Amino acid sequence: MALALRCLRPLPPLLLRSAPAVARALPRAPGGCPAPLPGGCSRCVQHLLLSRQLATKKAKGKGQSQAKVNISAALVEDIINLEETSEDMQAVIEALKEDFSRNLSVRTSPGALDHITVVTKDGKFPLNQLGQISQKSPQLLTVNMSSFPESTAAAAKAIRESGMNLNPEVDGTVIRVPVPKVTREHRESLAKLAKQSTNKSKEALRKVRSKSITQVKKSKNKVSEDTIWLLEKQIQQMADEAAAEMDKLLAAKTKELLG
Repeated sequence: MALALRCLRPLPPLLLRSAPAVARALPRAPGGCPAPLPGGCSRCVQHLLLSRQLATKKAKGKGQSQAKVNISAALVEDIINLEETSEDMQAVIEALKEDFSRNLSVRTSPGALDHITVVTKDGKFPLNQLGQISQKSPQLLTVNMSSFPESTAAAAKAIRESGMNLNPEVDGTVIRVPVPKVTREHRESLAKLAKQSTNKSKEALRKVRSKSITQVKKSKNKVSEDTIWLLEKQIQQMADEAAAEMDKLLAAKTKELLG
């Protein structure tokens, strides 16, 4: 216990120094780290501090400094896989990008219909697996459903309810899809859809964050409260950065749609 206290004693004044100073002044953990605390010598706080990058900035209107946490994933891999959390958040961002690219364009192309989901009695299928999509003119797309004629009505319904402002017309096993003129109203409608898609993506992002924080809290009996706090802060920062990237994507797409 005395050894653990000796490791902890230098920490308070070090917290007031810059990150490089912390790295130089932190004491080395004794060989074998014999302190009888979970997680090693003084819960290995000094190692966490070495992995933190302190970037202070004044909080708006308060004049308070906030520390940016950047914990080494290798140090906490037995608690949570931070790289996996980051990948899950990035996947949400990529899905939003794909949605913007495929479904929210001023001009409708054949590829925009490819992944419209059609609900049939045999299950759900992308439209391009059921019918042959082609562009007859700049203002007309067609979907030939001769391979699966029984799904023609379901395909027309899926196109109509896709949120792309399309009104398909069925002619036997061929679905004619007039491409709407690019009006101001149509542009504004697409911009609203972009906002809705972004909000849905942010909800998915919050679920990833909550799942990760819940996983961290499960280790509260194994590691220090400081470690739990740092990890929660790190995960929140990751989520905030992902949300900020989504806002940038939305701003760019809105500018593109409204012209």
